[in-house]
Amino acid sequence: MVIYRMMKLDKLLLGVLLLLFAVPMSAQQPDAKNILERTAEAFRKAGGVKLAFTVNEQQGSYAGVLYLEGEKFVVETEGMKTWFDGHTQWSYVASADEVNVSEPTQEELQTLNPYAWLSLYKQGYRLKLSSVGGKQDKSVYYITMTAADKRKDPESVYLFVTKDTYRLHQVDLAPRGSKYMTTILIDSYQTGQSYPDSFFVFDKKAYPTAEVIDMRSVSYTHLTLPTKLE
Repeated sequence: MVIYRMMKLDKLLLGVLLLLFAVPMSAQQPDAKNILERTAEAFRKAGGVKLAFTVNEQQGSYAGVLYLEGEKFVVETEGMKTWFDGHTQWSYVASADEVNVSEPTQEELQTLNPYAWLSLYKQGYRLKLSSVGGKQDKSVYYITMTAADKRKDPESVYLFVTKDTYRLHQVDLAPRGSKYMTTILIDSYQTGQSYPDSFFVFDKKAYPTAEVIDMRSVSYTHLTLPTKLE
């Protein structure tokens, strides 16, 4: 159960980190929607990307690294590593020395794949360009996304985007039913990276003792994301 919660949490956090990167470019006015569009365009032009991030939540904090190129990615957090080559996903849990192999559904890819995310405001979230503490920050745009449906989780998402480079700087998550906020800080953002295709594929030789569990042959009921980040 602990391993399952870790995997579900990493999926959700990864999805939040990536949610900006699939919004199409269109409008020209500096409103909330346009800021997201410009951020998405800047990301698409960046080529291979490496992000270092820190997650601060009720239980503590931990760091991670995210590598992206096209629809492929690798994400590393403490004790876990996930590879996705555009078709197959491998999730390695160090404490169990096991790797789960799956082919994510479209719904699951919404929390994993940057090109599978639909823009959040089209999923029943209201967009607003806001201020921080009642004052406009000269260095970042502050965007709030609030769920119109009271059953949706997270209840609210707060995005900080740098004005000069249109890069995601910080994400604050407000899970429904919880008074605690989860904050994701982007510590560094490197563009123009180049990764071979093999980088996004699990290498069994590098983990010779790991048990490989092929979930593609297992039928199970899909579980939705928990209402609390535990």
